[in-house]
Amino acid sequence: MLVVVALFAGLSNTLTGCSGGTPMARVFGGFSSPFAPNQENTPDFQRFKNIYGKIAANDGFRVTQLRHFSDAYHRVRAEYVHQIDDTTLINAAIEGVEKVEGTPGAIPSAKVIEAALDSMITSLDPHSSYMNPQEYRDSQVTTSGEFGGLGIEIKMTDGLIEIISPMVDTPAYRAGLKPGDLITHVERDSIKLMSLGDAVHRLRGKPGSDVKITILREGVGSFPVTVTRAIIRVKPVKWRVEGNIGVVQVTHFNLRSTGALEDAVDNIRAQLGSNLKGLVLDLRNNPGGLLNQSVAIADAFLNHGKIVSVRDRAGEVRGFDAHLGDITGGLPIVVLINRGSASASEIVAGALQDHRRATVMGVRSFGKGSVQTIAPLDWDGALRLTTALYYLPSGRTIQGSGVDPDMTVIGNKGSEGKREADLPNALKTSGQAGEVIAHRQLQVDRCPVAGAEKKDKLLGCAVMFLKSGSQENFIALINARKNL
Repeated sequence: MLVVVALFAGLSNTLTGCSGGTPMARVFGGFSSPFAPNQENTPDFQRFKNIYGKIAANDGFRVTQLRHFSDAYHRVRAEYVHQIDDTTLINAAIEGVEKVEGTPGAIPSAKVIEAALDSMITSLDPHSSYMNPQEYRDSQVTTSGEFGGLGIEIKMTDGLIEIISPMVDTPAYRAGLKPGDLITHVERDSIKLMSLGDAVHRLRGKPGSDVKITILREGVGSFPVTVTRAIIRVKPVKWRVEGNIGVVQVTHFNLRSTGALEDAVDNIRAQLGSNLKGLVLDLRNNPGGLLNQSVAIADAFLNHGKIVSVRDRAGEVRGFDAHLGDITGGLPIVVLINRGSASASEIVAGALQDHRRATVMGVRSFGKGSVQTIAPLDWDGALRLTTALYYLPSGRTIQGSGVDPDMTVIGNKGSEGKREADLPNALKTSGQAGEVIAHRQLQVDRCPVAGAEKKDKLLGCAVMFLKSGSQENFIALINARKNL
């Protein structure tokens, strides 16, 4: 089977699959080095090799593990979105090695190299990471949209696990976990003493079993939470109707998302027929997923034009264009976003906004404009490496800035917490920043309620907007509610 590189437009550590491309060919005989001699004999690499030789046990795998490190190091030097000097990379790797606990000369070589790779790759940006063999296998499980666990999108922040977003209708969601929560302990054991992979394994377990975690929440402090594990079946699309308005919520961009979107629109049409007057596309708390799925979903509402462009370190650009065929037949659309809308979600929202195909409502999105490549290593495991940035049809990049709504709703949940620009080592862009969108501000308290539980005011504003027939009518209706 051919090795496939994934253009991954998602935010989280729970990867969802692959979408094309091929890696550079690398074939070696025996234990020959993946480097040319002048590359492996640089002072920086020799410095790492010397420290590694003092710390790693002579356990029969020391040479193989050093080649494993060489492979990853070479790929970062060749493929990372920005050129990084050798000294910076080696210093980060050595920092990881020196933090490994144990007696120098007796620590398993695989443990030392994993620490070096974890430290080196995570120093690049918030979304690049090394996946050991087990983590890589775990990442492939979610391609089908079904896996075991708690249902949280996570990343490592200052030695703790930060919850980017709890997936809707999962144990984590029902337990009340929120974006920005930090997991400090699992079963009373400190996360700071674990690698990300170790922590993930501790959080996962047999469906139906409980795991006790400690949450640190800003403004609240630390408190314990018990979560019952379950098989996580990611349902990428949900739908409902609000009067004569269809509501489609896309929670993830996985292999089933586009088909599920089309089914949802078909079901809404079957229920409402000619009474259907508009569509709400809800992308709130959608952390992203597959790039090709985000392109396909944006394409579903467009007839022509650019959707997104991907630009690598060499300046090579790959563009993705829309094709004829709007599945709504030109019905008005409102796209809902919030701080938890990231990457693939931002591609869709930004493309529809740039083409004036939809009105974007909510609060500024997360601001992740980078593309990750899943590159299996020749020896074992894989790199999740940032290899490109994406740009919206107008030429703007949302890396670090996000998508600004056409209508910003003040006082709505979803505006709190960190964004991309707040994360350690977040990529800075030198290209065109997110352009200033002329937008209105609305108080969420003036919005009517909507949704299954009649508690969702932002959805209520979106439905009212579509029913009103124009922005002017909508503003008049909102202003008339100011005393309600």
